[in-house]
Amino acid sequence: MEEKDIVKCLAALAQASRLQLFRALVVAGPQGLTPGDLAQATGMAAATLSFHLKELLNAGLLSQERSGRNLIYRADFARMNGVLAYLTDNCCQGQPCQTSESAVAGVCDC
Repeated sequence: MEEKDIVKCLAALAQASRLQLFRALVVAGPQGLTPGDLAQATGMAAATLSFHLKELLNAGLLSQERSGRNLIYRADFARMNGVLAYLTDNCCQGQPCQTSESAVAGVCDC
């Protein structure tokens, strides 16, 4: 992924409601969720939900599919993994991180 794509993804996720929506879709897995399900899970109003879904779609973090009368939103796991790979690409000076309690706690133990 190019740096401009990473910035777009991170900017989309740098808002609490969008992060909450994205996480809900990651938890839902490949089957995804309808806007109604997302609204119920997050407590967001339809207009607010629509705005945030549009931003996540624009960043390429979600896919949208029509199934009959419903829209199904899914997290784009390949894109998410691309962002994570970009962020950790040069971790530990290019060497695999060592496994330790500090690494499990989120601190790289290089």
